[in-house]
Amino acid sequence: IEGATSYLRDVIIPVMNLSVVIPVYNEEHNIREILRRVQATKLAKEIVVVDDGSQDGTREILKKMDGKGKIRVILHERNKGKGAAVVTGLNAAKGDVLLIQDADLEYDPRDYPALLQPIHEGVADVVYGSRFLGSPHRVTMFWHLVANKLLTLMTNILYNTILTDMETGYKVFRRKVIEDMNLRAKRFDFEPEFTAKALKRNYRIFEVPISFNPRDYSQGKKIKLRDAFEAVWTLLKYRFVE
Repeated sequence: IEGATSYLRDVIIPVMNLSVVIPVYNEEHNIREILRRVQATKLAKEIVVVDDGSQDGTREILKKMDGKGKIRVILHERNKGKGAAVVTGLNAAKGDVLLIQDADLEYDPRDYPALLQPIHEGVADVVYGSRFLGSPHRVTMFWHLVANKLLTLMTNILYNTILTDMETGYKVFRRKVIEDMNLRAKRFDFEPEFTAKALKRNYRIFEVPISFNPRDYSQGKKIKLRDAFEAVWTLLKYRFVE
């Protein structure tokens, strides 16, 4: 099994035309490291970084890195929200397979081979990296876990599915998945909107376990309680409308 995984990582998956999309807002302490980690996988044909109006020095760092090591930088002149930055990146990406990577070091690019394998094998159109399928993770923030579980349960009830982690930031999918998908998300409502629309279109979604190293608010975590309520509304809304 280990040999097959190594062959997949080193020989098969690198031929995939993969675009990694990284939304960024005020991550001057993390942006160099996350880009180094993505580049170290040697799997991305391009890395599309969308700076969402950062004010802490992130933009200056990115301007110097633009065009180097497969990095392409897009700058929002003002902060529009994570969802808006993701949509900008997806629209600009040229790959046949698209992978969303947060810039805050919570998600580990070493999980890319596992995330890409179901797509390479032709059994999935979309792959979610689940934080709740048994891989190593930092222990922290109980109420965030509760909120994630409740939102995932609501998704499963409304859309008749069995996801374990709807809110995961690791979503990988074939380009065809979003070609007819009008994504309106501006903030953290991207996750429920994309999930709702992918499920309603009957795309094949796989989940794979990923490691997870969550940060807390003292370390710059941005999602807030209001985003949970917005996710509830988004799931309800897109159950009945497009």
